[in-house]
Amino acid sequence: MELHTVWFILIAVLWTGYFVLEGFDMGVGILMPFLGRDDRERRAIINTIGPVWDGNEVWLLTAGGATFAAFPEWYATLFSGFYLPLLFILLALICRGVAFEYRHQRPSATWKGWWDRAIFVGSIVPAFLWGVAFANIVRGVPIDETKDFTGNLFTLLNPVGLLGGVVTLSLFVTHGAIYLTLKSTGDIRLRARRVALAVAGVAAVAAVVFLMWAQLHTGNAGSAVLFLAAALSLVGGWAAIRADREGWAFVGTFVCLALAVAGLFAALFPDVMPSSTSPDFSLTVDNASATPYTLKVMTWVALVFTPLVLAYQAWTYWVFRHRVSVDHIPDELAEVH
Repeated sequence: MELHTVWFILIAVLWTGYFVLEGFDMGVGILMPFLGRDDRERRAIINTIGPVWDGNEVWLLTAGGATFAAFPEWYATLFSGFYLPLLFILLALICRGVAFEYRHQRPSATWKGWWDRAIFVGSIVPAFLWGVAFANIVRGVPIDETKDFTGNLFTLLNPVGLLGGVVTLSLFVTHGAIYLTLKSTGDIRLRARRVALAVAGVAAVAAVVFLMWAQLHTGNAGSAVLFLAAALSLVGGWAAIRADREGWAFVGTFVCLALAVAGLFAALFPDVMPSSTSPDFSLTVDNASATPYTLKVMTWVALVFTPLVLAYQAWTYWVFRHRVSVDHIPDELAEVH
């Protein structure tokens, strides 16, 4: 296997890790204002992802950095053509991160309310726009013979792109709701379970329609197997949450997202950005990759540091594996409006 193919697979793994991990904490951020009836409940909900959300975003940084180094032509076309959606995602993630750190700095209810809105917006915008972006990558975008994107923002807001946004948004909300049933107690857990059961149906319908389109548009035997397994995993997660088996339900949505993202990359290969203008203008693993020497150096670096990062993140999840209860949240000494 050539190194550019290896790095295509590694980048697919990085995006898969980002979606399955950041997916649930974005879902929690979206649900927090609705499932938390008072400040103590909202603080308990935030605490379920407090130790891990910033670590989950490392997968995004690594995926972006790996794309830049391994496939500079892909990176250049992607980030120039998708500039506005990616800018909105970046701003949303910045607001979200600031909100997590600033929310508790003052006891004012108004102050906390504004930061709660920032957490919601900072979670829902990326959850939707990542689906729009990946749907358009699989669908193909206008790229000319110089590898330049020739469309605009409205080019990306096509029916397939919007459907992709609905898929990621609904799956992230389902994933986050199930995560809350696994990590919370009492009324929060019961409300999260009801949301998971309700939204899972919407996510299943949207995901099946989108994955069927992707398979018919550009799929192959490998992507067909992965898409089918993803659909079955989502059904299994829905059945598990109905049976109050939160752990298995979380495994179901986790595996569903992982297999769906892997299936999209399998359907995309050997392209990295298909051109809707002409197939001859498409970016592939061959014409968009870095030099063999660069890929060789990157491979040795990845072999050394990837196990260390995975071990540290696994240890973090193990340390903070226990449920979070409202009883763990102290009352505010004072609350100013």
